[in-house]
Amino acid sequence: MGSDQVTRLGELETVVTRRLPAILNEVRDQLVEQHPDYAAFLTEELAEIVTASAGFVRRLINLAEEPDADLPELGSGVEQVVFEEIGRTQYRQGRRVTSLLSAYRVGARVAWRHVSEAALDLEVPAELFASLATTVFALVDQLSESSLKGYLQEQSDAVRMRERLRDELTELLLSDRADGAAVQAAAVRAEWRLPRSAAVVLVEDENRLGRELVARLDDTCLRLRRPGQLVTIVPDPGGPGRRAWLARALRGGGAVVGATVPVDRLPASLRIAEVTARLRRDRLLSDDPVFADEHLDAIIVHRDDRLLEVLRKRSLAPLDDLNDSSRERLQTTLRSWLLHLGDRKAVAEDLHIHPQTVSYRLSRLHELFGPALDDPEARATLLLALAWGPPGGRPDPE
Repeated sequence: MGSDQVTRLGELETVVTRRLPAILNEVRDQLVEQHPDYAAFLTEELAEIVTASAGFVRRLINLAEEPDADLPELGSGVEQVVFEEIGRTQYRQGRRVTSLLSAYRVGARVAWRHVSEAALDLEVPAELFASLATTVFALVDQLSESSLKGYLQEQSDAVRMRERLRDELTELLLSDRADGAAVQAAAVRAEWRLPRSAAVVLVEDENRLGRELVARLDDTCLRLRRPGQLVTIVPDPGGPGRRAWLARALRGGGAVVGATVPVDRLPASLRIAEVTARLRRDRLLSDDPVFADEHLDAIIVHRDDRLLEVLRKRSLAPLDDLNDSSRERLQTTLRSWLLHLGDRKAVAEDLHIHPQTVSYRLSRLHELFGPALDDPEARATLLLALAWGPPGGRPDPE
């Protein structure tokens, strides 16, 4: 570049720098209607922005002096840091990044009009004029990219922090060490409104559809991955329409919904849900989803299967000497008889057998059990041992 062109660029820098207050005021006027916050910022911080803009003009002139050189990346320089921070601030203040980029475009148009007018007045050569235009808009693109990068980084950081705080809150709620003050403080940090009641929803980790359905629940729900399962805390599941909503949202996903409890008793809901999930895996419960509070009797009976097995072994000892098929037929008949309060016709319909077959089997049961079948307490024990098996009955062979 010749000395004359260098001189022209030096003069252009002087003219544009002198015009900076007017340029910024014009930008402010154009931003007032659509972006009043930015316009107010330009008014309040005009002196500092003029100083910073002078550095931008200096950079523009330096780049224009080498029109054949590639525009260098901002890298980790001051401009990069400053404009990334502008993007981060934009996110923290809850503003849209599109508004910021739109304001940049307004500033670029106004700045270029003033630069081009000054360049024409100084009779800057055409090739230098073209270099200036390219450089102005390339610089604005770089600065916009820096702000967008800062915005997205802040957004990503905020999401990770929010998820970490929600995970910590969920762990606390599901633990037995959750005192009220600690929970309240954790809920505030996680920006989660503490409900009066809640329930735990469990889905096995290998259940892809179940995980997807739980992920679609609204953002008031807290989710936590644990070994082998996805745990979700659903607030106020007993509220108007909430149960029906949960049933629709989770249908087909093999989910288990624990009992609704006060928030400080969520560990109990988790334990109930875990027992319920085991019963569903063992095909003792078949609803989809399973609401634990609809099966509390089965949950109580099966909470400790070892005790249940001991009870069954002792209560059904009179059948021990029978072969497997006879034992199964008599157990099935005894179960139905107990459930139908001795109504032989109902037993026959339930098992799809002839009433005379029912009479024969009951006579055999009275022979084996003796007076125990006439004892209300013994019948209650037998009912406990027999009634909570796999759901549904199949036709019983005669």
